[in-house]
Amino acid sequence: MLIRVRHSAGRIEQVPPRKLQKLIDSRKIVQFMRSGGWVTVGFDPIRLENSTEYIGLERRN
Repeated sequence: MLIRVRHSAGRIEQVPPRKLQKLIDSRKIVQFMRSGGWVTVGFDPIRLENSTEYIGLERRN
């Protein structure tokens, strides 16, 4: 399964999941697509590679 990503210049491409984390870490993309819509890197909560730690606000009660 390929993941749609958006680069800072606006170019959209599809990449394999193993490449997504590298693109995020190198700040080469600004958004990627999830089933719920576009995720903005640095704004929306995401999980780190090889981690179950959630970075973001806790929304469960």
